[in-house]
Amino acid sequence: MKELSRQRCFDGWQCVYSHASGSIGTEMRFSAYLPPQAEQGKVPALYFLAGLTCTEETFMIKASAQRLAAELGLMLVACDTSPRGLDLPGDAEHWDFGVGAGFYLDATEAPWAPHYRMGRYINEELPALVEAHLPAAPGRRGIFGHSMGGHGALVTALRHPQRWQSVSAFAPIANPVAVPWGQKAFSRYLGADESQWREWDASLLMARQPYPGDILVDQGQADQFLERELHPQALQDAAQRSGQSLQLRLHPGYDHSYWFIQSFIGDHLRHHAAQLGA
Repeated sequence: MKELSRQRCFDGWQCVYSHASGSIGTEMRFSAYLPPQAEQGKVPALYFLAGLTCTEETFMIKASAQRLAAELGLMLVACDTSPRGLDLPGDAEHWDFGVGAGFYLDATEAPWAPHYRMGRYINEELPALVEAHLPAAPGRRGIFGHSMGGHGALVTALRHPQRWQSVSAFAPIANPVAVPWGQKAFSRYLGADESQWREWDASLLMARQPYPGDILVDQGQADQFLERELHPQALQDAAQRSGQSLQLRLHPGYDHSYWFIQSFIGDHLRHHAAQLGA
C-alpha cells in the first residue's frame, strides 16, 4: 500500500492511498480520514460508497464529514467506484455503466468478470487492507453510501450482516432490478438470467432476510431521479414484509446532490457511532 497524500484536518489526517488489488486485478485508490483518536489506538471504521461518476475523493471533499468524525472518533474510508485504466471494450461509452459505475457487485459476464468485482473488494479486500495497515478496529465496521453507493451499502450489509455492524444510505437505488440504471448495469455485468440480479437488489434481499439492526435511509423529495431510478417505497414495503427495522425519512425540497448529503451527514455519523460503540 502506498500513501499518495496526507493533510492535517481537524487534528486528524486526510489521506489518499493506492494499492494493487487482487480482487480487481489492477491498482485501486481509496481515501481515509484518520481522526485524532487514531493516534492513541484503533477506532471504528465507516466505509462510504459513492455514486455514479464519482471517485475516492468525492465524498471526502464534498460531504463535510470530517469535523464530526473527529469528534466521534470515527475513521472514514471511501473507495473508487470502479476499476480504471483497463480500457475494456465499451467501458467508457456511458456515464452510468463501466468506468465510474461498478455498481458494487461481482460481474459474471465477459469482459467484466475478471475485473469488475467491486462486491468482493468492498466486503473483503478493502477492510482487510485497512485493518492491516491503518488503526481500524476489526469487527467495528459500518457502511453507507449515496445513490449507486447507497445500493451498494445496503446490499453489502444485507448479504454479509456478520461483517458489518451498521448500515445507512442516502437516496439509494433501492430496487435496481426494476429501474433503468439497474437493468442496464445488471444485464451487462450479470447476464440475462434475472435470478442472478435479485441477489444484488436491496429490496428483494431485505424482504427475504432482514438485517439484524436498525437501517437509516434519507431521501430528498425533490430528487430528480426519485420516480425513475430510486424507488424508496420498495424498501419500505420490503421492511414491512420481513420485519426489518427501517427508518426511511423523506425530506421536502432536497435533491440528489451533496448539499443534501451535507444536510444530514451528522445524523448518519451519529447513527453509525452508536452502533459501532464510538
